[in-house]
Amino acid sequence: MDFLSCAAHRDQLAGKFGIWGIIAFSKTHALSQIELEFEIHGAGNLHGDGFALWLTKERATQGPVFGSTDRFEGLGIFFDTYKNNRPGVSFPYVMAMMGDGQTTYDQAHDGKANELAGCSARGLRSAPIPTKARLTYFQDKSLSLELQYKTEDTWTECFTLNADESNIAIPSVAYLGLSAETGELSDNHDIISLKAENLYSLNRNSNGGKGSSDGRSKGRPVSPKAPKEEGSSWTWTFFKVIMFFGAIVGAYFGYTIYRTKARSSRF
Repeated sequence: MDFLSCAAHRDQLAGKFGIWGIIAFSKTHALSQIELEFEIHGAGNLHGDGFALWLTKERATQGPVFGSTDRFEGLGIFFDTYKNNRPGVSFPYVMAMMGDGQTTYDQAHDGKANELAGCSARGLRSAPIPTKARLTYFQDKSLSLELQYKTEDTWTECFTLNADESNIAIPSVAYLGLSAETGELSDNHDIISLKAENLYSLNRNSNGGKGSSDGRSKGRPVSPKAPKEEGSSWTWTFFKVIMFFGAIVGAYFGYTIYRTKARSSRF
């Protein structure tokens, strides 16, 4: 997906916006990666509120959680640009919440009660380089989020979670969505690109050539035998040369003996 403005500055449009697709996690899609390039920018010193990346059981509708519905079931990654009431935390703040379909987002405290993991990302807004987020999910094993906002092509780890320690069970068939919200304070939340990949397929494709080459070597062992066949052909050729010269020498000696006997018979 290419450029999309989720929620614009208030001079253009303020409110809520969302867009959704669908992604399936199965045994063949158990290792997946989502890479998002975005830009948060706007005029003035006060801005808000932020946007969210979703992997939820159902396609959400507009609501109070960064433009999407509350009490969702699945994963929400929140890029929060406005600090309500969370002392000691620098904003923008990026956090993950795993919704169970019943729990309400703690909006008054910027999701503190719901936080699965998170990190401060000061400089994420109006960064001088392309800003990106990379979410990697290994089904039933791990979930990690990396950010690019300090230096281009350099990723900063936001968090890594293991299934043994945290609930990271994303629905096997999930809606992939983006939503944003502005209110009295506003900002531009631009989605530049969104890419979802199955890393298992990429690994199989990259190793496919090697595997097929090895398979051909094992299935038809021509190359290992080639040196032996080449050596045998040279030996056979050399043997034929020796036989040829041997035949000539034998014929010469035979002819010499014949002439000797012929001369002796004359006398």
